[in-house]
Amino acid sequence: MTFLPIDYDKRLMLFSGRATPELAAKIAAKLGVELGPTTLKTFSNGEVYCRYGESIRGADVFIVQSTCGNPQTGLTANDALMELLLMIDAAVGASAHRVIAVVPWFGYSRQDKKSAPREPISARLVARMLEAAGADRVLTMDLHAGQVQGFFSKPLDHMTARFILAQHFNDLHLENLVIVAPTSAAPSWRRSSPRRSAPTSP
Repeated sequence: MTFLPIDYDKRLMLFSGRATPELAAKIAAKLGVELGPTTLKTFSNGEVYCRYGESIRGADVFIVQSTCGNPQTGLTANDALMELLLMIDAAVGASAHRVIAVVPWFGYSRQDKKSAPREPISARLVARMLEAAGADRVLTMDLHAGQVQGFFSKPLDHMTARFILAQHFNDLHLENLVIVAPTSAAPSWRRSSPRRSAPTSP
């Protein structure tokens, strides 16, 4: 034999950051699994700290963390991003089999191109940071623009809630429904709606 058969007991473990704990709890309830224990805090000097409360060796670790602020937990958007990066790095260092970042709201996604000279392409930088931290895969929803997917070299799952929202409003049978497009990228939402409206200026 040129190989050694090994039984691989695949495990899925779900963890939450402090940005969207309610969403993570609902995902866990839907999957029928408990959220993994973590210690997450911000020191008095503003530094973020994280630690997993149990072994994650060999597990597929899903980290639910939008990169947005949460006033209830005192988290800013930048703290949420840093916390996600640290959770990914800690999972890699703890020998997780795979680390999947579930980022429903991808912060900085609107900064996906240069609008003026000497500006950064912040969405690209965030993508590189997630990959550099060790994320094997990223799952996000309704990016500001589709080209953000091209900033990733690792697999990216770009999901959408547009059709669910469109069906919801369609089921309400509202009269004279108007969908407002606040930015140039937003009119693509209108194509998901059963009844279209003209774009408006912000």
